Amino acid sequence: MENERKGAGSRLRDASHFRSYDRESSGSTEVTSRGSDRAEQPLDVNELELLKPVSRSFYLSIRLLPRALREPVALAYLLARTGDTIADSNAVAAEKRIELLDRFARAIAGKDQSIGKALKDLLLSKQDGSQSSSRSRGTKTLQDLSSGITEGEEALLESAEKILRALKNLSREDQRDVRELLAIITRGQREDLTRWSGGLAALAHAQELLDYTYLVAGCVGEFWTRVCFRKVQSFTARLEADMLELGTNYGRGLQLVNILRDAGSDLRAGRCYFPEDELRAADLSASDLLDAPAAFLPIYSRWISEARAGLDAGLEYAIAINPARVRVATVLPAMIGVRTLSLLEESGLDALRTRVKVPRSEVRGMIASTTITLASQSRLRRARAQL
Repeated sequence: MENERKGAGSRLRDASHFRSYDRESSGSTEVTSRGSDRAEQPLDVNELELLKPVSRSFYLSIRLLPRALREPVALAYLLARTGDTIADSNAVAAEKRIELLDRFARAIAGKDQSIGKALKDLLLSKQDGSQSSSRSRGTKTLQDLSSGITEGEEALLESAEKILRALKNLSREDQRDVRELLAIITRGQREDLTRWSGGLAALAHAQELLDYTYLVAGCVGEFWTRVCFRKVQSFTARLEADMLELGTNYGRGLQLVNILRDAGSDLRAGRCYFPEDELRAADLSASDLLDAPAAFLPIYSRWISEARAGLDAGLEYAIAINPARVRVATVLPAMIGVRTLSLLEESGLDALRTRVKVPRSEVRGMIASTTITLASQSRLRRARAQL
């Protein structure tokens, strides 16, 4: 994550906003345990400490949640990011990563007790004798094996056993929801590993892209909705079915933002998420996109519009939420996503050459503005009208 200089006054203001939320997080009367939920035991993992270096908008959102919501949501995110790290560990052969990802999915389901040691051994400390790379032979160092993995991601892998133990300390219903979510996400991560084994290629059609965005992000909107309906008193006046649909579309929109933002690096890594039938209609192939041809701009712009529609669903979702703190936590990713799309539109196809990111100073401004106003519903309606 990039480092930005900021004045002491700004730091104090941001810190005071967060501290005021943190002080309330364990005693909010808005959150309750219902049904067969048992009281959660204290977690043996500092989820916020692990979250901060591996996330951006979701760390900010999760930090604002009351504890009863924060713990299942944070653990679900940590588990999903651990799966991402396994899938993205390019120094390890794809077959081994698929095996590890399958074992990790079984561990989340409570069916593999030794995955933590396997991750440390295979990804962080030792060479797998069956693996070799064209650039090195012999024993691989920690730096070799974690090529492309950040220190925060290394910490996730090293903490995998603690994260899995923390999952078992959640209530029965929270465990169920987290496990159902991760079963979907790890399936999407596995598909990503197997899809491009033959080299650079595009997805077949738009539905395949939409299916992928559901597997890795749309399902998160469903999870968030179910947990909030179960735990948050007077969460919304909208029907649960309506919120599930909006939440799914919101998650898909956020993933499309990621795909658009990372399109250049994905192409260079051999992945193209844009539909082949749309490329073929423009007389393009996935490999052509490496040169950022002008003919690709209408396709890129079309998917920016799709992402914006998903973020519009996210704003509608947030407007419908009654408790202010949950509304703030929910809307922050949408606000960052809207700004990211604006920057991508300004950059045009240059975004395929240089990664676009909202400056940290702007993100801090969004946090301050949103927390001060408690993401007022009238303000969000105005923002939505301008989207």
